[in-house]
Amino acid sequence: MHDLGMVVLAWCLALLARFNFEIPPLQFLDSGLTALPIVAVVQTLLLWRFGLYRGLWRFASLQDLWNIVRSAVLGAVFVALALFFLNRLVDIPRSMLILYPVFLLLLLSAPRLSYRMFKDRSLNLRQIAQGTRVLIVGAGEGGEALLRDMLRDASYLPVGLVDDRPELLKRRIHGVPVLGPVVALPELAARYRIDLVVIAVPSANNLEMQRIVETCVRSGCSYRTLPRLQDLVSGQWGLGEIRPVAVEDLLGRSTVELDWAVIQRNLAGKTVLVTGGGGSIGSELCRQVARLGVRRLLVVEQHEHGLYLLERELRKAHPHLAFGFFLGDVCDRAAIDHLFARERPQIVFHAAAYKHVPIVEQQIREGVKNNVLGTQIVAECAQRYQVERMVLISTDKAVHPSSAMGATKRVAELICEIADARSTTRFITVRFGNVLGSAGSVVPLFDAQIRAGGPVTVTHPEATRYFMTIPEASQLILEAAAIGTGGEIFVLEMGEPVNIATLAGQMIRLAGRVPGEEIKIIYTGLRPGEKLNEELFYGDETLTATSHSKVLQAVHAAVDADKVDDIVARLEQACARFDSDEHFAQLLRLAVPGFLTPVEFPGSPTITVLPFRRGNV
Repeated sequence: MHDLGMVVLAWCLALLARFNFEIPPLQFLDSGLTALPIVAVVQTLLLWRFGLYRGLWRFASLQDLWNIVRSAVLGAVFVALALFFLNRLVDIPRSMLILYPVFLLLLLSAPRLSYRMFKDRSLNLRQIAQGTRVLIVGAGEGGEALLRDMLRDASYLPVGLVDDRPELLKRRIHGVPVLGPVVALPELAARYRIDLVVIAVPSANNLEMQRIVETCVRSGCSYRTLPRLQDLVSGQWGLGEIRPVAVEDLLGRSTVELDWAVIQRNLAGKTVLVTGGGGSIGSELCRQVARLGVRRLLVVEQHEHGLYLLERELRKAHPHLAFGFFLGDVCDRAAIDHLFARERPQIVFHAAAYKHVPIVEQQIREGVKNNVLGTQIVAECAQRYQVERMVLISTDKAVHPSSAMGATKRVAELICEIADARSTTRFITVRFGNVLGSAGSVVPLFDAQIRAGGPVTVTHPEATRYFMTIPEASQLILEAAAIGTGGEIFVLEMGEPVNIATLAGQMIRLAGRVPGEEIKIIYTGLRPGEKLNEELFYGDETLTATSHSKVLQAVHAAVDADKVDDIVARLEQACARFDSDEHFAQLLRLAVPGFLTPVEFPGSPTITVLPFRRGNV
């Protein structure tokens, strides 16, 4: 009704302006008023067509202004055409058709702008009284979108932004000033009584995030962040995306770009089996595979509760996808054979494995039974039932292994390489390092120790590990499976190794505590089977590039298949006899010449409290 009134008023003002705001001659006045119904109908239809009533005046924007301009100009054109066909524009001054859209633009936009300014002023007054005082790190796209959301939310008062780009200094974004560089954050937080710092730099790499977080810690304020680019599902930044800073933000690398079209072509319409589907990697693989248009997804898991939780999650997320959830052990030859014979999977991801180094070191038989014989059984079934491809999930601990777990995974790699040469099934191995947040990794352990008030236990001050997030590892496994032609060992590019003591210090700081003072770091010594530094490939393996920059291929010498067959058979016999760990270690050394029994460890590890080196964080 408001806009209809403004249309009438604009037409009348145009007529008056044509005659210098004096009463027009009678014939022009009569023609102008007679044309009013046509003007009102035509203009109202155009305003509706350009979506002017889909938005709220409270959030009137440049897009609304553009819609008004388009509808006003086209309105004048269509009104002119309608009146021309009706009465050849008799006694309608041509200048009216130019003045009309100008008046209409002013009359439609001014009330909207005034209303928004009034509401924003009222909101700002409420914010000043009760809002959380916020300083935003980053004046880019993420910071601007977040700032826009905060200006509409009475619970936040954005005081300013900080950004290292000098051209932005003292500029204003939505009326909020850029106060200085990131390094000035502690001083600015004190000067402006900041309650909360929000890091709005989704494109920041790990070094930039570490620097920003340390600056936030020095300010003494609470701090939150927007997700990284690769973690944003919607691609939008806003208040709903704000979350606490996680260790993944500090250790994460650049966004992984995948060829999803190739991956989907590889899996779409297929029956896919994931063994160990209830584990950290296996469950994320299931989530990724379920989105790719597979015909049926089969999951084998021996942990009952893990299988139950995964089934609930996947059936809820993908109600129309066909699933098969099987409680079972990959070492159960009859059960696995029956599953393959009945379900006929076309793609197999073999993620079932024991991976905890100290536990397998104390119970080598169980590690051999699960990691070696379980892989042998799955590989045999894959060949027997003509699976298109089987992907083995391996580990960096299989390279020059110092642990029984690493040696068993290396034998599993050899089994798949030999199987590839003997069958039409394509066997592919993917090797990567530690996965952040996975079951048994240091991150959940450190988190629990920090919550308990410490101390945080680190094996050695110089120990380093390669780290990757669970989604990144799972996605790169799918990429390797898509580009593999059979017999390859793919090595995922893991970036730079991370010092474990540094990781512990970063996690303590993220918890708002001071490492070495409020939370002590204790060095316990390397555990049986652990190495100081991990490796991703053997010295005699040559790394070659693939079609994906983060997936490399380890090319190595041919494997003695008969020797490996003999050792696997002897390992199976040793499992049946419950032989000693020493005998299992001897057999593993025959299969993996690089496997060296670790040095003897004392009955209880030496615990040393060393001064915390601040330079590590």
